[in-house]
Amino acid sequence: MSTQELRVGMVGYAFMGAAHSQAWRTVNRVFDLPLRARMVAIAGRDTSKVAAAATRLGWDESVTDWRELIARDDIDLVDVCTPGDSHCEIAVAALRAGKHVLCEKPLANSVEEARTMTATAARARIDGVRAMVGFNYRRVPAVAYLRELVANGRLGAIRHVRAVYLQDWITDPQFPLVWRLQRDKAGSGALGDIGAHIVDLTQYVTGELITGVSGLTETFIRERPLPAEASGLSASAGNGATPATGPVTVDDAALFIARLSGGGLASYEATRFATGRKNGLRVEVNGSLGSAVFDLERLNELEFYDATVPGPQQGFSRILVTEGDHPYLSAWWPPGHIIGYEHSFTHQIRDLIEAVAVGADPSPSFEEALQVQLVLDAVERSAGAGSGWVPVAAPTVQALA
Repeated sequence: MSTQELRVGMVGYAFMGAAHSQAWRTVNRVFDLPLRARMVAIAGRDTSKVAAAATRLGWDESVTDWRELIARDDIDLVDVCTPGDSHCEIAVAALRAGKHVLCEKPLANSVEEARTMTATAARARIDGVRAMVGFNYRRVPAVAYLRELVANGRLGAIRHVRAVYLQDWITDPQFPLVWRLQRDKAGSGALGDIGAHIVDLTQYVTGELITGVSGLTETFIRERPLPAEASGLSASAGNGATPATGPVTVDDAALFIARLSGGGLASYEATRFATGRKNGLRVEVNGSLGSAVFDLERLNELEFYDATVPGPQQGFSRILVTEGDHPYLSAWWPPGHIIGYEHSFTHQIRDLIEAVAVGADPSPSFEEALQVQLVLDAVERSAGAGSGWVPVAAPTVQALA
């Protein structure tokens, strides 16, 4: 790797590609880091679209085959922002070629793929190659501060965790059958797409792992119109033709209860059918000495209840997480000047660059993401068996030779 630069190639240029690009563009302009990120090349299948994306997002050049990124000597790290069905192939090839990897969540579409990726990362680590998974909500300052409160004992023993992630973008039956609604591309539906976030987030803030689950899943709309380009119909045809349809092969919603490694209980809800909810992520942690609540729609705040103060002083208080000594915020604005969703990706890249520069393992690692995958798999097996209790296996990994 260059002694001055971390030379990056990225695969994918849609929603997550744009979010990651913003972070790569911004990180060295905000944080004083030992390496400077250089946005060398972006890969996508459509020549004109990926070229336009390179110009819009700030990449030096574009290619139409991600394998070109793997083969190039002027790329140190591969950032994987594609649908889940290609995560394993791209990440494994990059790691075997000696490239560091940042891979979007969930790690893979199956436990088997996740184990292969994790084992490959373990082998690559021996040679100094690092791998990280993009659970960006860990990098929201209020979330990181909640983790500090728990770690410092301010909430005492954790007794209850409640986590929800509510969206409504597919409530319309005429919404098309995009890749996120197809199991072969997405792996699962709301469970893997947004449920993975709250599984990782609650384990991160509590420092405890989910040891067993009992769950339900449901697909409310089982057939959807194919996108215009797939059905052969123009979106503006207006000719009265009935668009072709295809089956939805993932869950629309998932509910499950869980037990934590410290003995506490937890409940989770992930749905894309919560009408009126756009990106409603909320986590509440109740402990023996207090409680705390994070709500993504109030990203710069925490609610905190301190049960150790005298009774007349007790009550939920609002902590505005914008002070310079709160996590990440010393690089940004004066106290009270809030930040947004995109900053979580910049913080993610900051932590990754610092880890790579000193030869440390970044977090969340592939092994941590494998553990999340094992939870998701246990929920699916429980739901398939009629809500039986399913233990979550430990993420044991053996490095691939």
